[in-house]
Amino acid sequence: MTPSADNLTNTGEACLARTKVRGVVQGVGFRPFIFRLAHEHGLTGWVRNTSSEVDIEVEGEKVELFLADLEAKAPPMARIERVTTTIHPPKGYTEFVIEDSLANVGEYQLVSPDIATCRECQNEILSPDDRRYRYPFTNCTNCGPRFTIIEDIPYDRARTTMHHFRMCPQCQREYDNPLNRRFHAQPNACPRCGPHLTLVDNGGNPVICDDPVVATADLLKQGRIVAIKGLGGFLLACDATNPQTVNLLRDRKRRPGKPFAVMVPTMEDAKRHCIVSPEEEKLLESYQCPIVLIEKSDSPIENWKLKIATEVAPGIKYLGIMLPYTPLHHLLLREVGLPLIMTSGNLSEEPIARDNDESLRRLRDIADYFLLHNRDIHSRYDDSVYIVEGGSPRAVRRARGYAPYPIFLPFKTRQILACGAEEKNTFCLTRENHAFVSQHVGDMENEETLEQFESTIELYQRLFRIQPEVVAHDMHPEYLATKYALELAEREPDLELVPVQHHHAHVVSCLVENGATGPVIGVAFDGTGYGTDGTIWGGEFLIADWSGFERVGHLEYIPMPGGAAAIKKPYRMALSYLFSLGMADAFTVHGSRTELTPSRLS
Repeated sequence: MTPSADNLTNTGEACLARTKVRGVVQGVGFRPFIFRLAHEHGLTGWVRNTSSEVDIEVEGEKVELFLADLEAKAPPMARIERVTTTIHPPKGYTEFVIEDSLANVGEYQLVSPDIATCRECQNEILSPDDRRYRYPFTNCTNCGPRFTIIEDIPYDRARTTMHHFRMCPQCQREYDNPLNRRFHAQPNACPRCGPHLTLVDNGGNPVICDDPVVATADLLKQGRIVAIKGLGGFLLACDATNPQTVNLLRDRKRRPGKPFAVMVPTMEDAKRHCIVSPEEEKLLESYQCPIVLIEKSDSPIENWKLKIATEVAPGIKYLGIMLPYTPLHHLLLREVGLPLIMTSGNLSEEPIARDNDESLRRLRDIADYFLLHNRDIHSRYDDSVYIVEGGSPRAVRRARGYAPYPIFLPFKTRQILACGAEEKNTFCLTRENHAFVSQHVGDMENEETLEQFESTIELYQRLFRIQPEVVAHDMHPEYLATKYALELAEREPDLELVPVQHHHAHVVSCLVENGATGPVIGVAFDGTGYGTDGTIWGGEFLIADWSGFERVGHLEYIPMPGGAAAIKKPYRMALSYLFSLGMADAFTVHGSRTELTPSRLS
């Protein structure tokens, strides 16, 4: 019988440990970490990436110390799920090396999300003596693009959108040196050999300038709207302190009321505009760097000219605040000296624009100028949105920095595709005990979003080697995600189709999130959902567990004026309740305007 690491003791005798590490351990500096750790303990052997894990063989007298440090001192971006080790007689290795990656058919590994710029890279882009001074694509193994550039696994440069860029000798030396923090950093580049910026007007004509970042900052200070290519797509930027520009963006983007997110240069700036708790500060500065919904501050800030316009988030006491998370953001925010709106580059309800030509076609009526670059984006990726409730962060929109890291299930499951709902769609694919919830896809109301939905499913299936046996879908027959599931089943007759009631799905998601199995009393006041009786449900009391539910109470059925229009305009439901309760004289309709009768409502 092969001994396990549990039986290993520090006897001082040489042995060989054969170790497999599972989790987010590729693209996060794990192999150079293992290389340094082996040298620190005087061990020989090798380490390599595979399609499913990181494989290690080390031998020497301090194997036990090495194994203890492997998890305790792992790189900050690594997330170790499982370590398995067996002990064997030494083979007589004479050095420790990093071997070429091994592709295993059918195997999969966890993929790192994109990571906000680390402190070391920030220092480099701001240091005039550094060769990456003001270079907007600076990164290392501790930060930078990951998921948005990966085309397939194992995670090597040849399988990313960086394969077009051949590293210069200096970058290659960094990439090849296991003791350098850029060892096998797949997006590694510099001004000599990497991607570059281009500034154009909305006709695609180049803007002649010495520095596109400086020129863009000048345009933003003049009240222009600029579409900026980022990690996972385009953001629309403008001066958040200029009410006229903010309203112009609203008109062009067809977003009359929803709040905009604001990027500020530093934490100190965030605290000038909002009441930032320690938990919110930690979230803002995390490597995920999401948008955080934070209560506005009523106290005057030092410079009234930098006050964020009320038009950014009208009638709302919260601001969506984020800090710079790419080198380009850090350079631009320092240059412009203003809080900037940074909102998704799209028309309302459409997916975020991804490619240069696509952005010029779709956004030219919104943006005055475009700050482009030539590093391709493989997967669209919106900013994540979080809020701190009760001292704990809660996801409002989960995307950049979080997806595609999985949710761990307390059981092993079949390979399943859950297609999601119509609004704020995300889908989910499962394999073993991993549930891969996609990044935010958006409202499934147009062909462009459906195309993004389909292409992202294909990417997840390829990355995680999933071929669904079961397809779960919402019961509503008119949802695009439901139609996709039904068409998929027509093409693949062996697929098992499982319809899911909308509100039961919400209750079960709460059960899983809290580690409970039920049965519970589930209260779902989430709007409307297609019911098992063919009617529209909304406001449900369910006795539910993972496998089923009993509907024990609900709001009274009433007409929905305009059908789906009543979902978008809740005042219609209020009028329907008045009418259903015999209070039709409590309001009067004058064309498109409705007036209430206060005396009748008292």
